[in-house]
Amino acid sequence: MAAVFAFALFAGQAGFAQQNQVYTWQQLRDKFEAANPTVQAGQLSIDESRSQEITAYLRPNPDFTFTLDQVDPFPSNPYRPFTYTEPLFSFSYLHERENKRELRLESAKKGTAVSVSQQADLVRTLLFSLRNAFVQTLQAKSVLNLAQENLNYYDKLLSVSRDRLKAGDIAQVDLDRLELQRVQYESDVLTAQVNLRTAKIQMLALLNDRTPVDQFDITGTFDFKEQVAPLDEFRSAALDARPDLRAAMQAVDKAKTDHKLAVSNGSTDPTFGVDVGRNPPIQAYFGFDVTIPLRIFDKNQGEKERTEIDVRRNQRLQEAARTQVFSDVDSAFATLSSSLALLRPYKSTYLQQAARVRETISFAYEHGGASLLDFLNAQSDYRSIQLNYLNLIGSYLTAVSQLNLAVGREVIQ
Repeated sequence: MAAVFAFALFAGQAGFAQQNQVYTWQQLRDKFEAANPTVQAGQLSIDESRSQEITAYLRPNPDFTFTLDQVDPFPSNPYRPFTYTEPLFSFSYLHERENKRELRLESAKKGTAVSVSQQADLVRTLLFSLRNAFVQTLQAKSVLNLAQENLNYYDKLLSVSRDRLKAGDIAQVDLDRLELQRVQYESDVLTAQVNLRTAKIQMLALLNDRTPVDQFDITGTFDFKEQVAPLDEFRSAALDARPDLRAAMQAVDKAKTDHKLAVSNGSTDPTFGVDVGRNPPIQAYFGFDVTIPLRIFDKNQGEKERTEIDVRRNQRLQEAARTQVFSDVDSAFATLSSSLALLRPYKSTYLQQAARVRETISFAYEHGGASLLDFLNAQSDYRSIQLNYLNLIGSYLTAVSQLNLAVGREVIQ
């Protein structure tokens, strides 16, 4: 019986733990990289590129030919129909010159390197979407807590107001106005709950997770750092870390290798052959032959010119990617600086002032020293200041995500 009770208790604890899956940002990121189908599909494209390296380095297959010539269909001696038959065995092999195989392999490997960088750029973009959903969830949780706190605080004041009505300190119409104002606080709570569920649903979709929304939660710091590194540091980090810029540079290198391969493909490849046969009355013989194509008209001119143009095209794309990196970093840094400029006075001044005004006016209203209009205005101002502060933190964290996306790695946690 005790064993059954212990098993039931353990199963209940396990079920409770399973129902409350709380993830940190790093856990979400690891889960995303392992489970997102778009990321998995991109990884398969890298495997495809690596398989093309095998094909690129394969040698040409040799040719084997067997010939049976001069078979007499009406022999004078029916018992010897193959008297004058000539059997012939021949082998031939195409010899590739000018390092064609090596250049093909080098081009394929550089193509794989480009695929790896493009996959990293895909993960970078998708992680930005995941990070935004993470920030939105943290923001929605904070707004929900604020809305619930405001509603609880308002309910306490309503209780005091009802006592004052019984004591004859306020009129019924004043209490009615207070109770009507409560609808706004209830609406804030319901809206925050919907926003929280929506953000969680978006995050679960990116994770390819079918966990019910009520059983999924995250944890993290919803705050801001007052100091950030200089812009030049972010620019330098972006030049080293941005995978799309790295892919553009690798594409230029691959285009140069493809041009070398096109030049090499314009060279002549001889075919060497050897044959063994029998030619009656000689018992056997063997011979050699060499076939050399005369590349008089086709010297691969078109492909040489195309690959040379492709080198210049990829160089222009590399310049465009570099310019885009600086543009992304500068824009994200400007947005982040603007958010910080707004957040600092809120944290140092406005939050304390709003809380102090609310407490003072509420105390005065409870004791008949402030009007109903003053009380409602103080409540509204406190609510607006707190909500604006949380929204600014959300904007700051979104700007941080944008800056991390622009740099190509998490420079600000």
